[in-house]
Amino acid sequence: LMIRRPPRSTHCISSAASDVYKRQLNNIVKLIINKRGVHMKKMMSLISAVLVMFAFSSPITSIAKSAEFFTIGTGGPTGVYFQTGNAICKMLHKSAISADHGRKKGTAKAYRCTAPSTGGSNYNIGQIKDGEFQFGVAQSDWQYHAYNGSSKWEGKQFSDLRAVFSVHNEPFQIWASKKSKIKDFKGLKGKTVNIGNPGSGQRGTMEELMKAMGADMSMFKATTELTSSEQVKALCDGKIDAFGYSVGFPNGAMEQAATCKAKASPINLTGAPVQGLIDGADYYAKAVIPKGTYSNQKKDATTFGVKATVVTSANVSEELVYLVTKAVMENFDDFRAQHPAFGPLEKKNMIADGLSAPLHPGAIKYYKEAGLMSVSYTHLRAHETRHDLVCRLLLE
Repeated sequence: LMIRRPPRSTHCISSAASDVYKRQLNNIVKLIINKRGVHMKKMMSLISAVLVMFAFSSPITSIAKSAEFFTIGTGGPTGVYFQTGNAICKMLHKSAISADHGRKKGTAKAYRCTAPSTGGSNYNIGQIKDGEFQFGVAQSDWQYHAYNGSSKWEGKQFSDLRAVFSVHNEPFQIWASKKSKIKDFKGLKGKTVNIGNPGSGQRGTMEELMKAMGADMSMFKATTELTSSEQVKALCDGKIDAFGYSVGFPNGAMEQAATCKAKASPINLTGAPVQGLIDGADYYAKAVIPKGTYSNQKKDATTFGVKATVVTSANVSEELVYLVTKAVMENFDDFRAQHPAFGPLEKKNMIADGLSAPLHPGAIKYYKEAGLMSVSYTHLRAHETRHDLVCRLLLE
């Protein structure tokens, strides 16, 4: 069978050429129907050939104008990280649309982002380091450790890690079922506890807390390594007694833990060991989950916490980081409306709090244009953190 395909170089097929093309395809279909004795495999081959010819007839100019895709690593689908990444994508898609895609005053090229559910902070940073992700949401403590090569990042320092902005507060919470009668960290002894999946921020912070408390895995009856999206169901089903989780509040999954059969609530994490963690690191701070935040929560829960931050790599283009930063900051009210945890956000704090790695040049470019960056920030040298800047200015 012979079929003449319209030339590939044309931007679109003329109506006359299209009619000829359709008639040729109809003839093939009729032939297939009439040749009842033809083996099915041969028929499928003919149909496949037709589909291939359709594909090759796609205009090259349409392909050339396709958008540039990039990825933001988030966390579990029930957590605020997932909401953060997708909120950023929404703001970008709202503002960074190219002129070729229909906007009169569009960007030079179109960008499209995806924000899939991932293993969390350390996984995201690792994927950025490997060039698989361009951005990621990460706890402020793991941003610090990755950039400085400490804790889990010892021997694997990511010196090209760059900060974009910080987001919401994230108290580290241990939720325990009512039946377990766990009131504090000591109450976890002999219980079945979810310590978090490897690579997640919650797992890392749980291990830091255990170290400060002088505890190890032998303290528990058993441990599980469930993800943030799996642990609530396990608690509600009575398979575990408690879990640890760094998450902004209010959070729908935590409300589910409070109202299901487990009737769970967050416990207090206080005392000298916890205060030692807070005093020993700028990225930790005291945190309180007010009573009434969740159903049946009759008292404040006092704990410690970190900041959620958005990070990238020095290898990601200045243009892309600039556009992502601008999209969030210039649609700020809309961004804050995406989740209750974003409500208290203020721009001036987002470019300072919880950031250990240097700001990316693309972010700095926008902050200077918008007048958000103080004079002291303009003195930042390459690879210099805010802490380094303060020390240098004091010495000078």
